[in-house]
Amino acid sequence: MSPELILAFIATCILLGLTPGPNMSLIVANTLSHGLGAGLVTLAGTSTGLALLVAGAALGMSSVMVFMSEWFDVIRWIGALYLVYLGARQLWLFRRRGVDGALPPVSGSRGSWYAQGVLVSLSNPKVLLFLGAFLPQFVDPARDPVWQLSVLAVLFVVVLVLTVAQLRSLERRVFYG
Repeated sequence: MSPELILAFIATCILLGLTPGPNMSLIVANTLSHGLGAGLVTLAGTSTGLALLVAGAALGMSSVMVFMSEWFDVIRWIGALYLVYLGARQLWLFRRRGVDGALPPVSGSRGSWYAQGVLVSLSNPKVLLFLGAFLPQFVDPARDPVWQLSVLAVLFVVVLVLTVAQLRSLERRVFYG
């Protein structure tokens, strides 16, 4: 892969990291509800789920796509219902705020925030479809595709994680001084 192609790939990944989606919504919700630590743990969970999806796409795009095609709608609806549940829970907690604006104690742990992140990432099968169309655009057919896809997969996850982490850091500085 040429340096120009890698730079174009990284730039595209940064733009993708800035695009709101289910993972970003969950990270923001947990950060606002439970603090920066919860947001970072959620980021680790969403990154794990994303890494699994990217690995699946890179290792066997066609076989994974054939398997997932039968389950695509089921997984999509499970993911949508989970996001509705998380949104409704956030609204319910928002309504329970006291006069001083503080939230009542909410049960939550690193394990639950991490699991939420993994589940939201894995319940978004559109990522597999996207990766199936996105990654091959940056593969040079004259070179080993397995190596290139592996490099692109790792680069994809690293760039997205760094982009989202930087957004969280910027958000914290803007909102919390």
